[in-house]
Amino acid sequence: MLRARGTRSGGGHMRLSERRYAEIRFQQGADKMSKKFDMTGFGEAMVRFNAPEHMRLEQSSFLQLAIAAAELNCCVNISRLGLKTAYYTKLVDTWSGRYIVNHGREHGVDMSGVKMVPFDGCGKTRNGLCFLEIGIGPRASRQIYDRGHSAISKVEPGDFDWKAILSETRWFHTTGITTAISEGAAEQAIESLKTAKSMGVTTSFDLNFRSTLWTSEMAKETMKRVMPYVDVIIGNEEDFEKMLGIKAEGTGEHYSKIDPESYRAVAEKVMEAYPDVTAVGTTLREVKTALLNDWRTVMMYKGAYYVSRKYENLEIADRTGGGDSFASSMIWGMLEGKDPQYIVDFSAAYSALCHTFLGDWNWAYKEEAESVMRGESARVKR
Repeated sequence: MLRARGTRSGGGHMRLSERRYAEIRFQQGADKMSKKFDMTGFGEAMVRFNAPEHMRLEQSSFLQLAIAAAELNCCVNISRLGLKTAYYTKLVDTWSGRYIVNHGREHGVDMSGVKMVPFDGCGKTRNGLCFLEIGIGPRASRQIYDRGHSAISKVEPGDFDWKAILSETRWFHTTGITTAISEGAAEQAIESLKTAKSMGVTTSFDLNFRSTLWTSEMAKETMKRVMPYVDVIIGNEEDFEKMLGIKAEGTGEHYSKIDPESYRAVAEKVMEAYPDVTAVGTTLREVKTALLNDWRTVMMYKGAYYVSRKYENLEIADRTGGGDSFASSMIWGMLEGKDPQYIVDFSAAYSALCHTFLGDWNWAYKEEAESVMRGESARVKR
C-alpha cells in the first residue's frame, strides 16, 4: 500500500488550500450538531431499465427497473453509511417520478424538497429514462439515454431557495451531468455552488463528462464558472482532460491503463489552477473485459498524495454507479473526519463492492467495506 508522499509548502506558511482545509474541518465540527443534514445533493434523476442476463435490449421480453441519478446515488450511499442526506430535483408527477421519490425515501434520503410538476397528459415535460445493456467479455456495456424535455432541464430561477436549503446542510454536492443537461440547470448548479461557498458550506463536484450531452469545448467553458466555488473535485482521467483540459500522462489511448503516479501531476495542476480546491479524488480503472477490471483510487488531500491498493481482476456484476460510490464514500469519510489514508482505502473497497451489485446504489455495509479494505477472505460469513 502506498502512503502519503506530499509535503507542505516551504517557509512554514500554509497554502490557501491548506487554510481552506483547516476552515472546513473546523466548520464541519461546529456544524455537525447544528445542521439538519450532513449532505445535500442536486441533479437529475431517471428511471433505469436494464436488459437481464447480458441480453440486448431488443432481445429481452422484460426489463428490470432501477434508478440512475449521480447525485441521488451519493445521497443514498451516504445515508446507508449512517449520515443524514437530502436531495433536490424536479420531477413530473407520474409513476416514474413517484418511483424515484419513494425509493429515495426507502433509503433514508429526505425527498421532501423534490418539486413535483403536474403531468400535462402528453409528455411535453417528462422524466428522463435510461436504458442499459450489461456487457460481457469483449462486448462493452452500453447506456442509452432518453432524457429530452425532462422536468429538471426546464428548471427556472426561483424554483429553489438555495439560501434556505443550504442553511440546513454541512455539505453540498452536484455534478457535471447537471450542468450539461440544459442552460437553466447549469445556471442553477452554479448559483447553488456560489451560494454554498458564500455560506461556508463545503462543496463537491463530480465532473462526470457525458459526450452525449455536450462537447469538451462547451464543458470547459462552463467549468470556468463552476470551479471557483468547488472545494472537492472528483473525476476520472477522461473527465479531467475533457472538462478541465488537464491530461494524465502515461494513460492509454482509450483511458485503459492505470498509472497512479501520473495523477499526482493532474491533482497538482488542478490545485494550482484553483487554489480553493482542498481535495482531488480519482478512480483508476483498467478494463480487461466488460466484467473483469483492475480498480484502485487515489486522492490529493491537504497537500499530500494517497493511493489505495489495487483490486486486481475485480469481478463485476454491474459497473454503473462505481464512480458515484467512490465519490460518496470520499465525502462520507471527510464528513466523519477520517484519516486521509483511511478515506482512500475505504473508498476503494466500498466502490469495489458496488461493482458486485446490480443497479447504481451500493448495498455494501460499512463493516463489509472495512473487511475488504483489510484484505480479509471472501469466505462465507457464518
